[in-house]
Amino acid sequence: MEKYIDDKQNGLSYTLVGDYYLPNLLPPQEGVPTYGKYGMLRLKYLKEHKRVLYTSLVTQGQLTEHLNSIDNEAMERVERLVELMKVQQGITEELKAREQMRWVGLMNNIRCAAEEMMLKELIYE
Repeated sequence: MEKYIDDKQNGLSYTLVGDYYLPNLLPPQEGVPTYGKYGMLRLKYLKEHKRVLYTSLVTQGQLTEHLNSIDNEAMERVERLVELMKVQQGITEELKAREQMRWVGLMNNIRCAAEEMMLKELIYE
């Protein structure tokens, strides 16, 4: 029969194994990863440039939650920026019907610009 002890002073819990109490050192279980492109970019950035933050998130069991929220916020931000830039540049469905190739080129430029702004502000901060 295993016996558990919670130490309120240092936040550790211990398990009785044989005659000894051993600390439970495994990090907390994380949620389900649902992040996509932007979450993976953030993960790579954290591993390569922000090792302390990455290690802290892993040991606290918050890495997956962080990456999921960054990915969701990044996608929302890109979509908002694209819509805003479409209105500012006067890109309409009428243009899409008349000059498809021009519309595609303009939309690609807008999407790239919006993504670049979001990456600089959100992913690589």
